Amino acid sequence: MSTIAAADTEPYAADGGPIGVVLCHGLTGMPGSMRPWAQALAEEGLTVRAPRLPGHGTRWQDANEVSWQDWYATLESSVDEVRSACTHTFVCGLSMGGTLALRLAEERGDDLAGVIVVNASLFTTRKDAKLLPIIRRVLPSLPPVGNDIKKPGVTEPAYPKLPVRAAYQLSLLWPLTNADLDRIRQPLLVMTSREDHVVEPENSARVMAGAGSADKRQVWLEDSFHVATLDNDLPVIIEESLSFIRAHAPVPESR
Repeated sequence: MSTIAAADTEPYAADGGPIGVVLCHGLTGMPGSMRPWAQALAEEGLTVRAPRLPGHGTRWQDANEVSWQDWYATLESSVDEVRSACTHTFVCGLSMGGTLALRLAEERGDDLAGVIVVNASLFTTRKDAKLLPIIRRVLPSLPPVGNDIKKPGVTEPAYPKLPVRAAYQLSLLWPLTNADLDRIRQPLLVMTSREDHVVEPENSARVMAGAGSADKRQVWLEDSFHVATLDNDLPVIIEESLSFIRAHAPVPESR
């Protein structure tokens, strides 16, 4: 943790106009992985929150002491905070943050004006994942999944290990989210890295096929790995998300 800037571990907040956006980081990540995206949206006059999920931004061991329900509750609380001040609220997520955003969309319906996910996670083909129910009892951690970035010189603020019990919690969230994809009716933007070494791009195909949204679109990110929010395609993510938000809420042009 000594090499990670303190600001990367802290939640991000910016108060702007009546359109609100909540951005959720992924497993072992931190708000810093969403900060450039969050700041770009705030500069356009939006109200923005990027919470820190429980068990993150401290020690990797802490992630083994929380449940997916704890993560979900934190995201839901941030969304409710933004909704109390805004006329339209959008939820965005990277990786596991995308999973949580999709689950929130399934549960909260018209409370959300739209959903944006980047490399959202709904399953994995990794063989060791099938052993999580067993190894979580004997192994505290596995090699890290963070920092899958193509852009030279960029490092993701993330844990140096994958907490096994935290990974198991994510695996419990997957079947629930998969089972209810057809309940997602909000406008949906799915952004997918063509080359991703953490979450298989087929996850996005499942989102697109299963979501009940009449308005859904996939954008391929051609020059980024998994943590695309810190990678070469960040400008694409910003541009596409702003266009999406403006299409579904009366967002003023840049200040």
